[in-house]
Amino acid sequence: MIAIIDYGIGNLRSVEKAFRHVGADVLVTGDPQAVRAARALVLPGVGAFGDGMAQLKARGLVAAIEEAAAAGRPILGICLGMQLLFEGSEEMGRHSGLGLLQGQVRRFGPGLKVPHIGWNQVHIIRPSPLLEGLSQDSYAYFAHSYHVEPAGEETILAITEYGRPFASIVGGGSCFGLQFHPEKSQDVGLRILERFVALVRGPRSRP
Repeated sequence: MIAIIDYGIGNLRSVEKAFRHVGADVLVTGDPQAVRAARALVLPGVGAFGDGMAQLKARGLVAAIEEAAAAGRPILGICLGMQLLFEGSEEMGRHSGLGLLQGQVRRFGPGLKVPHIGWNQVHIIRPSPLLEGLSQDSYAYFAHSYHVEPAGEETILAITEYGRPFASIVGGGSCFGLQFHPEKSQDVGLRILERFVALVRGPRSRP
């Protein structure tokens, strides 16, 4: 079972619907014990970084997520959820994140319209089982004002151009992140969710 973490921030039902569409067994839950019992985690989210971390802490979910990461269980962060996987953010002050991936969250530079909203291309720069079968420069749907700057290039699986390149897909160990919304990205998004489910099920699983 894959737990979609409910911490009061995010379009949970559309994420749940997308995962069910690709055949996943999912549970939307804010219960830390249910999160601990899950085979994999999905951390969605929209809104401000500080608010997201405050909600995770208030609901007792931080330790459960950290334990899952330490055990090597797959974790997928989506939009704000991807940013929360990193060490910190400069959004509306300085805030510490989960620290499962090294790097910081930065606002887009001056001269760029924010938020960055709409369809944009995803350019794969590093192979990953998560991206098997995904066409180079596929389009995905974005809606964000901040982006991650990973500490090491090896974490960046794909980039997108908006004024300059930024990391749009990341991965390190069993943690993955998508800056765009896969549930709104039609076939491209569903393909990535399908691959994540295959990773959760094990090496013999093929979508």
